[in-house]
Amino acid sequence: MMTAGHDGAGQRRGVFDVDEGVALDALTLAWGDKYDEIWVYDGEWGAHRKDAGDDEVVSGATPDELNRAIRAREGTP
Repeated sequence: MMTAGHDGAGQRRGVFDVDEGVALDALTLAWGDKYDEIWVYDGEWGAHRKDAGDDEVVSGATPDELNRAIRAREGTP
């Protein structure tokens, strides 16, 4: 049986809660050379490619979904 864990501040987190800071760091590590902005705002994850127009963003509802969208845009399996 899975249970909720504790974050660094001693607060309970659900097993499916995302540590946004860690996820942003991982996405930046993976894609920071091609994407100048990677963010999460109001539950929506997004990224902007360095050579894209201002309105061209890649987005997803979760960090994993954003990563898959970036991979699809980049043609990476």
